[in-house]
Amino acid sequence: MTDRALCVVRAGALTTVQDLGRPGHAHLGVPRSGALDGPAAALVNRLVGNAPEAAVLETTLNGCTVRPRSAVTVAVCGAPCHVTVDGRPVAWGAPVRVPAGALLDIGAAMSGVRSYVAVSGGIAVDPVLGSRSTDLLSGLGPPPLTDGAVLPLGRPTEPHARVDVAPQPAPPAEVVLRVTPGPRDDWFTPVAVRVFTSRVYRVSPASNRIGLRTEGPALERALTGELPSEGVVLGAVQVPPDGRPVVFLADHPTTGGYPVIAVVRSADLPAAAQAVPGTPVRFVAVRRR
Repeated sequence: MTDRALCVVRAGALTTVQDLGRPGHAHLGVPRSGALDGPAAALVNRLVGNAPEAAVLETTLNGCTVRPRSAVTVAVCGAPCHVTVDGRPVAWGAPVRVPAGALLDIGAAMSGVRSYVAVSGGIAVDPVLGSRSTDLLSGLGPPPLTDGAVLPLGRPTEPHARVDVAPQPAPPAEVVLRVTPGPRDDWFTPVAVRVFTSRVYRVSPASNRIGLRTEGPALERALTGELPSEGVVLGAVQVPPDGRPVVFLADHPTTGGYPVIAVVRSADLPAAAQAVPGTPVRFVAVRRR
């Protein structure tokens, strides 16, 4: 039994292992996956001295509780939350030393949705197609955490960052998504296209790692026929039969049969990862580069 491991005491609502994802396999039907809030995942890795590609934990809403078998350095960023070690409050957004056998509790998100937990050495589950990410759509990678699971850890390679706290953006009060129109915006009426980029939508409780679903005005089609399934990309805004836009996130399918009215700029997607249900969403059209 190795002492470089993390024992899961409380898995939380949905806690998964995530890294940079597995891009480049769409032709095989494999989504990119990876951390939804990439900047937050990158920050926690830097804080504990991990390489950028090291795997971290991504929690959802109510955090998780783990117990390391050996002393480790951890950092928690993303959605703000209370962090404790054996019941004592410790810093959020900064490196924290956790003794062997101590109980590390990542509490419920006070705002936002997803917190990220890096452990020195990284989560060292077996990679699949070059990534340790959990993909909820395809089932690739490790399963979501369960109580009692044991996660192997890698060996630390660099010292942790010497900071008191690392500044990062707060979870959004409103999500503004810059979109490039097309490729199927001509499948919608001119009025629907104007509505899409001028009205306010809200984040639906049905949102997940596959897509940010919205509530708001339905978009009327100009063409009512069936669209042959075609490739879709990260950030594609697909419009299903109910007319409400869905923004594809990291675990999205690689093909889809509903028209894509626009594609969101990748730089705007991390904010979507932290938007709680009910958060206003605005789509802003920008010119093609």
